[in-house]
Amino acid sequence: MSRSRRTTPDINVTPLVDVVLVLLIIFMVVMPQMEAGIPVDLPGLLHPDTKAKAETPFLLSLTAAGELYLDKAPLAKDDLERVVAEMHAREPERAVVLKADRSVRYDEVRKIFARCQAAGLGGVSLQVGERHTAKGG
Repeated sequence: MSRSRRTTPDINVTPLVDVVLVLLIIFMVVMPQMEAGIPVDLPGLLHPDTKAKAETPFLLSLTAAGELYLDKAPLAKDDLERVVAEMHAREPERAVVLKADRSVRYDEVRKIFARCQAAGLGGVSLQVGERHTAKGG
């Protein structure tokens, strides 16, 4: 009795590895681009509040050049009160966070706060980054 020899199938995983590596590279390139808002150089904070809520706020960004953005869309300063009032009317529980570049004078930041309060918001949070202390001071 002679039995025929059967070959065992062998799975080639090279195409699978290639696809996984391509996906990994795509995600590594895309993820930094998904940061919310316009990138600005934030002032630092020594003791952050670890109990802060984790909801997604409306994000106002004020660049070093004085340009204002709502999330990533440009926003004229003259339209700020109207747009903020509309946002607040649609979603009154959603917070507003102001992300201002560290080179912007605080009186400019304060004017944005005042205009948001005039639009009906109870307050605006200021986003800050991690504080880096210089050596010797």
